[in-house]
Amino acid sequence: MMGRLAVRKVDLKMKLLLFSDLHRDREAAEALSTLASNVDVVVGAGDFASLRQGLATTIEVLQEIDRPAVLVPGNAESVEELTEACRQWPTAHVLHGTPVNIAGVSFFGIGGAIPITPFGSWSYDFSEDDARALLANCSHVDVLVTHSPPKGVVDVSSRGDHLGSAAIREAVEQYRPELVVCGHIHDSAGKQATLGPTTVINAGPLGLIFEFIDR
Repeated sequence: MMGRLAVRKVDLKMKLLLFSDLHRDREAAEALSTLASNVDVVVGAGDFASLRQGLATTIEVLQEIDRPAVLVPGNAESVEELTEACRQWPTAHVLHGTPVNIAGVSFFGIGGAIPITPFGSWSYDFSEDDARALLANCSHVDVLVTHSPPKGVVDVSSRGDHLGSAAIREAVEQYRPELVVCGHIHDSAGKQATLGPTTVINAGPLGLIFEFIDR
């Protein structure tokens, strides 16, 4: 009698370079371009520009990266502005309420500041209800890329206030992605925490390499 063939499931591994909040820092962008040669996918969680200025020059440096890149707008640039700036970057995927699958790993992105900031008309902001609508198709996601952090997680300002998004937190708790990459709150840059089973990283401009494992 022939024995049953045992099938062993292999974990899917992907090395990610995570960053956010460059704000026109050319030297930081050049350093990220160098680091990108050691990873599979680059993830940028918004604010490439400052006050809607300097976006093109920042992207001009980053587009030298030949790895797939997943990007969301911050509140310093709109999704339309970021999409236009990335037209000459063939490996970049600009997400805002939309998904992309790269080598079997599903990414979903939402940009802008959530909730609405006090910064005025230059800031690309969304209400919590707007964010809930944009996140409605976020199920079955492995990596959620947001500019704003989830409320209560890596979102602490210099005054000790939690400035993250309730809508993003709800989505994380409902859909339970493996990883959330965010930025926006500069005082929490480089911080990492968990929300249930989900790792949440406020990436910051220096960039960090994260080995994603989809079990």
